[in-house]
Amino acid sequence: MLYNVVVNDWDETTYVPTALGNGLLLAAIAILLLAAVAFAKIHMQMEKSEKSEHTLGTAGDRRSGKLTVRQLVFCAMAVALATVLSNIKLFHFPTGGSITLLSMLVACLPGYFFGLGAGLMTGLAYGVLQLLVDPYVLYPMQLVMDYLLAFGALGLSGLFSNAKNGLLKGYMVGVLGRYVFTVASGCIFFASYAWEGWGVLPYSLVYNGIYIFAEAGVSIVVILLVPVKSAIGRIRRLALEG
Repeated sequence: MLYNVVVNDWDETTYVPTALGNGLLLAAIAILLLAAVAFAKIHMQMEKSEKSEHTLGTAGDRRSGKLTVRQLVFCAMAVALATVLSNIKLFHFPTGGSITLLSMLVACLPGYFFGLGAGLMTGLAYGVLQLLVDPYVLYPMQLVMDYLLAFGALGLSGLFSNAKNGLLKGYMVGVLGRYVFTVASGCIFFASYAWEGWGVLPYSLVYNGIYIFAEAGVSIVVILLVPVKSAIGRIRRLALEG
């Protein structure tokens, strides 16, 4: 048995992981992080192939083996820190959704550091961990949309890993990706929660937009701070060093 069926305080039927379910979720996190490492390694190998043969040989010698461990450590640290920050809630809706302390920003960092593949896998791992520590599941497909797809979309930050102002651009795209999936989930699974006089789509757009874009706005201000940009740049260089 992976989940227990529980009736919560609002007479809703929810699904809470059992000990076996939690164990499998932890195993899934480990697998996804290892997959992130593999994607990151492929991404950097593609980058190195564009360099001269001499540079390729030098970088390859420095980055064989140890960098894979380094990538795993940075991805795991980002997932763990984002999870801690997600529990520092500045505002929390009783039916789901919170403004947290920069958790989405931290979850986007692996994509910015290592590229799209690593970002998506790390985002998925973060979503699985969110399911482990704070589940709110009414339907199996809602679990997929709210935890796997929505949080996994934060990894779209990797689309701009090599672009100018890549973190800012990637973060905005990752947040929009999460917003799309949460709005869709709201329309499909939480229509009965719509405010009186509101249509399902406008309700879901506004409800999810309040907490997602409020946190995003604060994070964007933080990203634009010169000391923060410098610090993230140094961390990225450290993550990519051989």
